[in-house]
Amino acid sequence: MASTNDLKNGMVLDLDGQLWQVLWFQHHKPGKGNTVVRTKLKHVLSGKVVDRTFNSDTKVDTANVDRREMQYLYHDGDGYVFMDTTTYDQLTVPDDTVGDAKDYLLENQTATVAMHEGNPLYIDLPASVELEVTYTEPGLQGDRSTGGTKPATVETGLQVQVPLFITTGERVKVDTRDGSYLGRV
Repeated sequence: MASTNDLKNGMVLDLDGQLWQVLWFQHHKPGKGNTVVRTKLKHVLSGKVVDRTFNSDTKVDTANVDRREMQYLYHDGDGYVFMDTTTYDQLTVPDDTVGDAKDYLLENQTATVAMHEGNPLYIDLPASVELEVTYTEPGLQGDRSTGGTKPATVETGLQVQVPLFITTGERVKVDTRDGSYLGRV
């Protein structure tokens, strides 16, 4: 149990039997009435974001979420297999839990796996990853009036918009939050 005055960004709350992560919070003192805490909460499993207001000093349940550094090994028919880097235990994470993170996962890459009561909740990736371009059309100079882009397929199968000068076989840095091109490696 914690008070709403103790909320921090990233904290996971157990509200009505569901897990919600605090994305943003603000203490608000209106001209009349009691102080309230405005929050923006993200449902851990579905990703749905809601705004919720609590009275100040309201008690809320906090969930014990264990975040572990794990190494991605391979994908089998049941899900993605990760290995705990400290205990060498292997964990299979279902496909729907991994979600869009699959577009950025390479074998032997390290990721953070968040777990609650032994069940994997979500995968946290680094802000950017380096991927090799497996296919892209050659860029033609003079086809644009401003800086142009073209689609490129990277080694995980993800399509990324890259500048015209990128060629097949080059390594590029990709933002894992929105899939945008950040630069050459």
